[in-house]
Amino acid sequence: MANTKREDFDIQKYMTNGVKRVVNDAIRATLSNPKESVFMAKFALASKKASDHRRKLEDQGEHIPPFLISSITSSCNLHCAGCYSRSNHACSDEAPVDQLTGDQWGSIFTEADELGISFILLAGGEPLLRWDVMQEATKHENIMFPIFTNGFFIKDKYLELFDKHRNMIPIISIEGDKEKTDLRRGEGVYDKVMQSMNALHDNGLIFGTSVTVTTQNLDEVYSEEFISDMSKLGCKAVIFVEFVPVTDDSTELAPGEDERIIMAENIARLRKDHPEMVFIAFPGDEKSSGGCVAAGRGFFHINSHGGAEPCPFSPYSDTNVAQTSLRQALKSPLFYHVQDQGLLIDDHAGGCTLFANRDKVESILNRELPSA
Repeated sequence: MANTKREDFDIQKYMTNGVKRVVNDAIRATLSNPKESVFMAKFALASKKASDHRRKLEDQGEHIPPFLISSITSSCNLHCAGCYSRSNHACSDEAPVDQLTGDQWGSIFTEADELGISFILLAGGEPLLRWDVMQEATKHENIMFPIFTNGFFIKDKYLELFDKHRNMIPIISIEGDKEKTDLRRGEGVYDKVMQSMNALHDNGLIFGTSVTVTTQNLDEVYSEEFISDMSKLGCKAVIFVEFVPVTDDSTELAPGEDERIIMAENIARLRKDHPEMVFIAFPGDEKSSGGCVAAGRGFFHINSHGGAEPCPFSPYSDTNVAQTSLRQALKSPLFYHVQDQGLLIDDHAGGCTLFANRDKVESILNRELPSA
């Protein structure tokens, strides 16, 4: 599969260096927590072994990304404004139908481990509704599982699970202060998030936060006050996700070029001023990565029904992992043609290349695809 139109760009080397930075930052951030630091030291060795395996396969002509995003359920207890999952009908209030079982997700995790995938982001819907999948994930200590959760279900059994299995790390969504969080996520959500964060802190458990960055909260979520407050609560990672306007009436919330320059400057400042935390920007600086890293370059997305998609913001699929292996899914004709036609490096105005090019992705999918 063509990795990028830039023939001089080594995507495997770029992604490996990115993994090293995240792991090294995580080691530094957890030095004061003995249980976490022991796990991170072991995970550093496992991720190095996984990187070496991916490089070996790359040299043989097979590209394996280090990341996977798995939306393990379509169920969610919240109705957040501008939610992309509800907008593309990947999330609903109806009872889930034909979703992958816990055993099927377990098989996916096993193969991912064998291929050298080091990080599997568990999302939804609300992933903590799938206790069976969480149990499967605990069996794979070579993989780190960031769990993107709204925080409502972090109670006794999950506190115990996170204590026993340090590779399971809750990433709690927050929009800034109480006003902005409740405005987007619902009344009372901020207080519940604080309750969960305090419970994690009191039990000596690390966690991260996921912040959807908009033009309305940009100044606040990068502020020293907000980051320091999160740090004091025990937050060890902040993942900044650029808002993608899934509806026409929300385009003014999406950061533009000027805002993204400010965001990049803030990330650099925070990494310097807060060595006790890990900071990740998504999609981040696509120029340095030779373009978007979706569609198998750096990661791909599996929806709750097993569909292999370029990314959560590009919910199109021609391959289902319930009928094929993870390895074969990476050879998806859709992924190949998205990369081969340069859609991942195309100039665009928004924070998501494939969302901006969704008409082109649909066009590829709707015509008969030759094999990759």
